[in-house]
Amino acid sequence: MAQISPLRQRMIEDLTIRNLSPETQRSYVHHVAKFSRFFGRSPDQLGYEEVRAYQAHLVGRRVSWGALNQTVCALRFFYGVTLGRSDLPERIAYARTPRKLPVVLSADEVVGFLQAVKGTRNRVALMTTYAVGLRAAEAARLQVTDIDSSRMIIRIEQGKGGKDRYVMLSPQLLEILRVYWRLTKPGRWLFPRRDGRGPIHPQTLGIACRAACEFLGVEKRVTVHTLRHSFATHLWKWRMYSTVTGLIIAATMPAISGVSSGGSWPRWRRAGPRPWAVTPNTAPTAASCGKPITPAATATALNAKA
Repeated sequence: MAQISPLRQRMIEDLTIRNLSPETQRSYVHHVAKFSRFFGRSPDQLGYEEVRAYQAHLVGRRVSWGALNQTVCALRFFYGVTLGRSDLPERIAYARTPRKLPVVLSADEVVGFLQAVKGTRNRVALMTTYAVGLRAAEAARLQVTDIDSSRMIIRIEQGKGGKDRYVMLSPQLLEILRVYWRLTKPGRWLFPRRDGRGPIHPQTLGIACRAACEFLGVEKRVTVHTLRHSFATHLWKWRMYSTVTGLIIAATMPAISGVSSGGSWPRWRRAGPRPWAVTPNTAPTAASCGKPITPAATATALNAKA
């Protein structure tokens, strides 16, 4: 194991003292290390001119604006906090991020896209992502006890920025989760890894999205975050959102139909009623939701807009 230099250790301590997330800490240390390797010198021996030259190098390589600004944040923190050079951070300029419209799927496209997702776990995870507007990491780390059917909400713990929040739980999504629970019997994590020793990695959902796009032959870039954007757009048009959540049931039921409603429920760690108290034989059927949209029709619609 490589020994950590005192300078890197001090930066890690400064990040930890300010309670920045582990992802942010890794990102900052990574970008400062890349900056140091580019010049082949310790970063405390580099100044503003080197920072400016490095920024020009990144722009020339057509690095994304988000990655460029992450580098700026890391360098401003390193020089301003770790080295205590208060004069330098303000001179390191942020890049103006272009404002682009996100890709948004229509109701039919959402249904057809979810139909093409392989695997019950991945499909239900992406359906949950859309139905409540979650980020990939938030959906991946959902726990069974986060579902509160008595208040029809889902608790999101330590989302972006280390913040907790509650999101709405629609009756349609609750029914889907009930059927999913009866089929897979997850333990602590709602969407566990194959070995059951932890939650799935957010990248697993991204891979599932790319596989669905390849299956449909879609040229448009559809990611997990695209479902979040679609949720926000459909929520703005509340009637459309209600319709889509009903159609989603039609998209998912063929994959999980015929599941027995029997079985015992786990012992919940929290006091109070069980979050998913299920009435037997209440699972919806695809016939009650109308005819699902076919993947072929979805691919045609997506490519027509690309």
